[in-house]
Amino acid sequence: MTDYLIRGARPLGAAPTDLLLSGGIIAALGADAARLAGESTDLVTLDADGLVALPGLVDLHTHLREPGREDTETVYTGTRAAALGGFTAVHAMANTTPVADTAGVVEQVWNLGREAGWVDVHPVGAVSVGLRGEMLAELGAMAASTARVRVFSDDGRCVADPVLMRRALEYVKAFDGVIAQHAQEPRLTVGAQMHEGVVSAELGLAGWPAVAEESIIARDVLLAEHVGSRLHVCHLSTAGSVDIVRWAKARGIAVTAEVTPHHLILTDERARSYDPLFKVNPPLRTAEDVEAVRAGLADGTIDVVATDHAPHAAEDKDCEWAAGAFGMTGLETALPVVQEVMVDTGRFTWADVARVLSEAPARIGRVADHGRPLAVGEPANLTLVDPAVRRVVDPAAQATRSANSPFAGTQLPGQVMATFLRGRATAYDGAPVAREEVAR
Repeated sequence: MTDYLIRGARPLGAAPTDLLLSGGIIAALGADAARLAGESTDLVTLDADGLVALPGLVDLHTHLREPGREDTETVYTGTRAAALGGFTAVHAMANTTPVADTAGVVEQVWNLGREAGWVDVHPVGAVSVGLRGEMLAELGAMAASTARVRVFSDDGRCVADPVLMRRALEYVKAFDGVIAQHAQEPRLTVGAQMHEGVVSAELGLAGWPAVAEESIIARDVLLAEHVGSRLHVCHLSTAGSVDIVRWAKARGIAVTAEVTPHHLILTDERARSYDPLFKVNPPLRTAEDVEAVRAGLADGTIDVVATDHAPHAAEDKDCEWAAGAFGMTGLETALPVVQEVMVDTGRFTWADVARVLSEAPARIGRVADHGRPLAVGEPANLTLVDPAVRRVVDPAAQATRSANSPFAGTQLPGQVMATFLRGRATAYDGAPVAREEVAR
């Protein structure tokens, strides 16, 4: 296995230092790194002057589409895109075909991740059989499988039945699991096309009210408190939702929340183009909502930035707005968006970036060997990013199989220069590493 001597990187944006990656761990830091590197028989030296070193990123919300929609994404292509985005672990959502609601399906996804080798793939199990919201899926069997599922979600659909939601919250307590809720009251969003507000009224598009999200979050934090279980709120998007989560945390309820990169930067004004690239669930909200979620992320109310990477075939987006599919890609642009709206504006340090893109998602998903400090003896899962670079996003040049990025043609800061998974390079010099090298 190749050893890497990384010269002059800035861990979490701090003073430059050297890191030695050997035997799958961070073997040495500082002066010891160069000294011990001299004992290596297979060493690559990387000049990391000006680069920020972060623990490998962890995505709590990725759609890899396999099995069933390999025309839009596969575990191989999706995780390759993840590595180029700086990720070393992703959580693969359950709305595949067939649905990941049994031990057999989650083990299949887990094995596909191991075979691909780009990142660690942790399947998310469905809460209900077939995502139909009628009866609980095999939560215990999925938890006991080789995939060791700890996150369960019907994402794409809300667990609307409060009795079923209560039972799910109670069930996962036995193995320290978490229910990740797609907060959308279905009866309030029938036929909805975009955020309900001034823009939807002007465009004549059916509105998606903020209360459809907020009412489910309010219900579920109270259920989580009642049963003493863990709740995670997927893709929070409104100012009211931030307030509810803030209240619940102050009350001591075990709730965590995520926001997507696109909800941190884009608003419902984009719908004026009628371009389905900007059609997403939950919908893009107002500028006031965007500011509220940024503030919630900055003060710790929101724990995680999760991509909600949702690839779609060209025909599902190259159409009129009403027929367009909901969803956007995000694995390769998540870190640049966070740098743009949080770091470069002074609201975040690079340590904060590590917290919301690595440490917190690993903790919530119970992924023990990711989100770890950049310290001697820790697993060598890390990312090197050049914050000085600015690039125009070109979906055709990305590794994901689909091109439905809302940032096409947008200039964003930062480029991942290298990603290491247990000391193996999965991306290097801003490009994917050859497949045979990743598999070594």
